[in-house]
Amino acid sequence: MKDIESALDQPLVNLRPRLWKARLLDQARAEGEAHELGEQHFATFIPRSPTLLVSFETMQDIRALSDSQQPLGFEMIRKRSWSHLCLISNGDTWFRDDAVYAFFDRLIDDGIFEAYDKVVFYGAGSCGYAAAAFSVAAPGASVIAVQPQATLDPRMTEWDDRFTSMRRTAFDDRFGYAPDMLDAADQAFVLYDPGQQLDAMHATLFARPNVTRLRMRHMGSDLQARLSEMKLLSRLLTKAAENTLTEIEFYRMFRARRASPHYLRMLRNILEHQERPYLEMLLCRNTIARLPMRRLRRRLERLQQLAAEGVFRPPPDRST
Repeated sequence: MKDIESALDQPLVNLRPRLWKARLLDQARAEGEAHELGEQHFATFIPRSPTLLVSFETMQDIRALSDSQQPLGFEMIRKRSWSHLCLISNGDTWFRDDAVYAFFDRLIDDGIFEAYDKVVFYGAGSCGYAAAAFSVAAPGASVIAVQPQATLDPRMTEWDDRFTSMRRTAFDDRFGYAPDMLDAADQAFVLYDPGQQLDAMHATLFARPNVTRLRMRHMGSDLQARLSEMKLLSRLLTKAAENTLTEIEFYRMFRARRASPHYLRMLRNILEHQERPYLEMLLCRNTIARLPMRRLRRRLERLQQLAAEGVFRPPPDRST
């Protein structure tokens, strides 16, 4: 245990991408395996406990979201001593690569997933697509997909104009249409903000009896970052591994948004856009009583001025 902790604690910050990748592969080999999968992908595998986390991540997100610039699963190894299989891409590739397919074929043939009591797949965005699509390799797994695309096949999703460079990539062959690949999962959770129209349209395509769609309203276009800021990612993964994640439990945890500056700013902007100063003033009062948010304090002062000028009738101030 000490060997792996010391290996995973080696700093990866402030390294150029090539050296960062080499160090990461060395860390994985210290206790497990590392595999190059063509030019754009590689994998690390660290076997520990009977719980296996399979995460899909991009090099760019790992380096941007983690203070230690290590994959999400390394944190779970430290906290829970889980086993971890991490598929990493250089950029958003949706993991549409023959080398990745062949790697999963080997895992299936070797019975790797069958050796674990619980398997959890996780990813966000293009990696959320991959988590859903490749979960078919481990029937009975749990899946958490954040803002996943169902497919980028223009015959299905020509309305999504964000990823036009991927329209020549095949999404109709092996591990292709992500919602269909979830049929073998025990349970799957798709997280999205209904205010992000294209994300919401993809989420609709995931409607399945074993899929629970979880709305993160007013959280914007980068839900993985918001979940990290609210310290909810590891809690979600833990509950999925323990088979205790439910819709009710998620929304209970999602109350953490009340202390999220990003969420509060988004909500205030919406109220201002809708010209609802009464509710906006209530929000500003409640927020600055709990959090040091100067922008909302300045907005409250402006709203108080407008109320004094008779522009609108303010809510009673119960703090006095």
